Amino acid sequence: MNDAHLHMVVNHFPIIGIILGFGVLIAGIVFKNDSVKNTAYSLFIVGAIFAAISMATGEGAEEMVEDMPSVGKKIIHEHEEMAEKLAIVLYLLGVVSIAGLYTNIKKHSQAKLVSFLALTIAAVGIFLGKQTGTTGGEVRHTEIRADSGTATEATQSGGEAAEDED
Repeated sequence: MNDAHLHMVVNHFPIIGIILGFGVLIAGIVFKNDSVKNTAYSLFIVGAIFAAISMATGEGAEEMVEDMPSVGKKIIHEHEEMAEKLAIVLYLLGVVSIAGLYTNIKKHSQAKLVSFLALTIAAVGIFLGKQTGTTGGEVRHTEIRADSGTATEATQSGGEAAEDED
């Protein structure tokens, strides 16, 4: 298994995990159930770990596809920039989730505050996850690109797409 394959295997969990964790954390807050909140925190922590693995394999995946026709360095760079932002948010969420687990286990007075902080960070993460997933999909799925018509022309001509003339 090469880096590109490993990247494709692990890169979905941080996005899916943060969405699932967000819903579980809302349920834990609504039902005032620390076990449910701890489940959400665990999902966030695992998501942060998978984000680290995804970031570690991203460079190798980039090297394998950046010179393919219809991919190009610009598309890869956009995805890389979004992924870096998401990774920072997920790492922060992982640390806050560790604090959330600790405060719940110790029945600390700040546990409720930590859960709302995690919820806020997770909401930002969901937004960035959507952006990262879209830019990642655009790497190989030319049909979802905003300029999908010009991407097809570039592939057929073997070169860069001509810019639209106004």
